[in-house]
Amino acid sequence: MKYNFLLALLFFVSPFLTAQIVINELDCDTPSTDTQEFIELKSDTPNFALDGYVVVLFNGNPSSSTVNKSYLAIDLDGYSTDINGLLLIGSIDVSPVPQLLISTSVIQNGADAVCVYQGSFYDFPDGTLATQTNLIDALMYDTNDSDATALMALLGETIQISEGATNNTNSIQLNNDGLTYTVTTPTPRQLNDGSGVELNGVSMSIAQEQYNEGDSFDILFTTEQNVTEELTLNYTLNNGTFNESDFTGNVSPVIPVGQNMVSTTITLVDDTDDEGDEVLIVDLADLSDDYLILNNNIDIRIVDNDFVVADWGIPTNPTFGVVASTQPDGYYISLDGLADVALRQAMQDIIANPALVRAQTYADITTILKEADQNPANSNEVWLVYTEEGRAKLDFQTSSSSEGKWNREHTFPRSLAGYYSIEADDFADGVNSFWTTNADSLRHGHSDAHALRAADGSENSARGNDHYGEYVGPDGNLGSFKGDVARSVLFLEIRYNGLEIVNGFPDIEGQLGDLAILLEWHRNDPPDDFEMNRNNVVYTWQFNRNPFIDYPDLVEYIWGNQVGEIWSQPLGLNEVNRLDFKVYPNPTQKNINILGIEGLFTVEIFSTDARLLVSKKEQETTHFDLELVKGVYFIKITSAGKTGIQKIVVE
Repeated sequence: MKYNFLLALLFFVSPFLTAQIVINELDCDTPSTDTQEFIELKSDTPNFALDGYVVVLFNGNPSSSTVNKSYLAIDLDGYSTDINGLLLIGSIDVSPVPQLLISTSVIQNGADAVCVYQGSFYDFPDGTLATQTNLIDALMYDTNDSDATALMALLGETIQISEGATNNTNSIQLNNDGLTYTVTTPTPRQLNDGSGVELNGVSMSIAQEQYNEGDSFDILFTTEQNVTEELTLNYTLNNGTFNESDFTGNVSPVIPVGQNMVSTTITLVDDTDDEGDEVLIVDLADLSDDYLILNNNIDIRIVDNDFVVADWGIPTNPTFGVVASTQPDGYYISLDGLADVALRQAMQDIIANPALVRAQTYADITTILKEADQNPANSNEVWLVYTEEGRAKLDFQTSSSSEGKWNREHTFPRSLAGYYSIEADDFADGVNSFWTTNADSLRHGHSDAHALRAADGSENSARGNDHYGEYVGPDGNLGSFKGDVARSVLFLEIRYNGLEIVNGFPDIEGQLGDLAILLEWHRNDPPDDFEMNRNNVVYTWQFNRNPFIDYPDLVEYIWGNQVGEIWSQPLGLNEVNRLDFKVYPNPTQKNINILGIEGLFTVEIFSTDARLLVSKKEQETTHFDLELVKGVYFIKITSAGKTGIQKIVVE
């Protein structure tokens, strides 16, 4: 239904108030990836300013919870139709390039509606019920679906047009009568009847999609017809950290009169800075109304040859002992002398301490993994679990296509664990923004970096939600990931109440198998420098560590061959560096005496959750008054390069 009568009345009242805007063409579905979808508007007059208009897309699926409600609003303020009265709305992949760019694959197939309203973008937040108020034009459409009668009634429409079956090559085009439609081959930025001013298309081409620093390459600009006057092509390459300092070359080449092409050479600066791999974007702009840009925003990857190689090895060729644990002094002190259930609880008290431990968003995980899983052989790559290879950090998956991309792999699958995401998880807000978390905060397991790894997108899908043992990695893998994922999921059982690693392959939420296999993987693939480094990195974000990386033998005391035995913290000290001393009385009420210390020494007292409460240097004093409440504490004394720790009880 067209609102010609209403608009005629508005023109009568104020002939300069508005002009008729119609939905001239719609391509809601294209083969395979839906990158060519578009909406085309047409105004009565050319070069018409569209300020005060908004395009709104409505969902007509009766089985959806958002049926008859908006799912996208496109603000038209600041845009104008062209010399033929057309405005094209679509993704950068549409050719000619639309004047108004939106993301790919956002236009639903139908049965749905596209509408034009007079009003503001802010009048139509997602979930707004369809209305005829201020409606200028509406198009009901589908891809061989039943009519969305409820949505049609709300919009006052009586006809729904089918574009054809799914993955069709058609578009819906308005006929000159303004009432009927033809379904035929798409004609973006062209009047549907073939009339109007013929515009000269400009295209760009580059030989490769990737170059190294120091390389040179040509950009070839071509017009469909020879130009009748000199055509200056102004373009930029800037994107993120890539700017004018990174290249040399002419950014304003000219096509001479009577010709249809020009080539310009870009030389990439080979500096000595490790900036990481970058992407330049060839962005052509400022063409006159006589020209169409047929393709634009071409991405070209620039590989930085100044990457850093770490001092430690990759997981398939590991090193040990190069990377030291950054655990604070006394971090595990409360575990000393405990066994079984008490040891497990004390460990959880450390790694799930709500006063210290932080939870980050799922979007932050991408940033964390770029550092925690950085390829030791190339700082511009991440190391992929399972496939055991490096992958450029730039190749993070951002669309439905996972081929050649990496993404975030939950070692304990979400569907098995029961944790979930919230809207705030979609925003990376940095290390200094975080949620308070505790042992019952199971939802935070969704974004716990100790249990997330960089993984090949396709291999991640292949693993699915299989238990370990059901899944053993791709064919030909060396098993370098096996101990890592074992310690990762064992950490989760201690960190979060409600998760458990069990024998077999259970079908119970919160359980993951197979424990026996995971214990074997842990024993056969001990923590290497790569894993210790990632433990250190994650600690800087979450303020907790994976104890089974710092002290692998703890696994045996919780699940293995030393269950029930008392664990004593090795502290990284050999007998030569161990300090022996005595404390009495112990238990005590308010003071202690220390025997066996000579000369200058340092005394530190920790709580059971590893908080440093007292730190002082002493020369001869061996009697201390304790201003501590009742409880269990640990005293650490360092003297002449030796260290000792003992437990004290205040009654």
